[in-house]
Amino acid sequence: MIDLSQKDIEQLEKKGISKEKVFNQIETFKEGIPFVKLVKAAVVSDGILRFSETEQADLIQYFEDSRGTLELLKFVPASGAASRMFKAMFNFVEVYDHSKESLSEYIDRTGDKAVKQFTEKMSSLPFYELIMDRIAGKAANEDEKAYLFVKEMLVADGLNYGFYPKGLLPFHKYGSYSATPFQEHLKEAALYGKTNGKANLHFTISEQHDEMFKKEHSEVSPNISSATDTEFRISYSNQKPSTDTIAVDVENKPFKNNDGSILFRPGGHGALIENLNDQDADVVFIKNIDNVVIDKNLETVSDSKKMLAGVLLKAQSKAFEYAKAIDNDTISSEQIEEIKSFLEQELNVRFSENYDQMGFEEQLSILREKINRPVRVCGMVKNEGEPGGGPFWINSTEGNVSLQIIESAQIDMENEEQAAILKNSTHFNPVDLICGVRNYKGEKYNLLDFVDPKQGFITGKTQEGKELKALELPGLWNGAMAFWNTIFVEVPLVTFNPVKTVNDLLKTTHQA
Repeated sequence: MIDLSQKDIEQLEKKGISKEKVFNQIETFKEGIPFVKLVKAAVVSDGILRFSETEQADLIQYFEDSRGTLELLKFVPASGAASRMFKAMFNFVEVYDHSKESLSEYIDRTGDKAVKQFTEKMSSLPFYELIMDRIAGKAANEDEKAYLFVKEMLVADGLNYGFYPKGLLPFHKYGSYSATPFQEHLKEAALYGKTNGKANLHFTISEQHDEMFKKEHSEVSPNISSATDTEFRISYSNQKPSTDTIAVDVENKPFKNNDGSILFRPGGHGALIENLNDQDADVVFIKNIDNVVIDKNLETVSDSKKMLAGVLLKAQSKAFEYAKAIDNDTISSEQIEEIKSFLEQELNVRFSENYDQMGFEEQLSILREKINRPVRVCGMVKNEGEPGGGPFWINSTEGNVSLQIIESAQIDMENEEQAAILKNSTHFNPVDLICGVRNYKGEKYNLLDFVDPKQGFITGKTQEGKELKALELPGLWNGAMAFWNTIFVEVPLVTFNPVKTVNDLLKTTHQA
């Protein structure tokens, strides 16, 4: 057991972290987090559903017929800062000296493909004219102009985009104005997240960006509101200090800062399961802030979302009937088989090998537990070589098989068999989730009951020249939803359009 001083205990209380949580995290460091054991990749007809155009139209209609009575919410993780987006450009501004070498010499010398692509195509950026106006007349030649352009884009006394929240950068240029991801998410919500003229959105943002988002909200939402005949109800939250995780030294003891305080670090996007748990709606649409499309692709995206919501509502209506029947003790042994079959075939639930040997009451107890879970329907796109988590059947530490979204960092790449399963996967997860978080009585599940703490990550870091180990919580759509009932559905590639680097804005799918 680790000894905590009075000062340590006061620090924990201030952050809202219990001693038990800290001890559990230290145990996790000691035990390590094992790699996930892949059984096989989920593919179409074995873990991933693919619907014909007629079936898709029916599912969209099913959602449309139901939506008038539903509470809908669009939940957008939006705390990412744009600094990572501009990593290559920060480096360029720091190391390139236009007075000593030409831009082409610099690119030949360094092999910097990102800078080459950026400088060749920067006139296609949504903020090109804005920056050109600001640097007009300052450059002696084209090379200096490229340098000044990048500098103006990033530095504090320029546009300072490197320190913006990603959600408030100009992404798409429509004639005389540019739209931010925040605006594009409002437009989307008006299409598929609206009931009776009202659309609810929740953005998880960093505390230092609170005022920036509220300013953007007040400036842009009235116009989109009148154009789409939608009243937007927008709320925000920050990642909770209580979800920070303790860092430890090489001996798994709490890592201490120079002032003697314990070092805590943000727990990663898995911490947002707490923010999601604070929301309540019949249907929750989850999509990252940087995954937005231009207007001409909005309808395709909207139809895809409605189709996924139709899948969710159809599966839930059956699950709710069965859950109610189990609670009312009106189940026969024939119906027990029917419910098991529904769970296996439609909710991808797998049962232990000894299930068939169990008595009626024991089987009923297992069915009750497995049917009373939140449900997620996840869009999956064909793998085009983009980084990201993928759909797999895995074997849990208890030996149960389940359908999960797994990141490559969770897989033992030294194991040839496991690496081959990853290599043979056909789809990946674009963070496109439709969630049902209520039971048949309309009560919200406590989502924290369905997290697998064994699906986090331990990483090595350094602080003030000393080595430490950091703990990342199970990802929001990975281990944080490990014990949800899960359905994977193939969706069109156009629904996946993220901006991970500034050069992604040069893709045709971001040119309005």
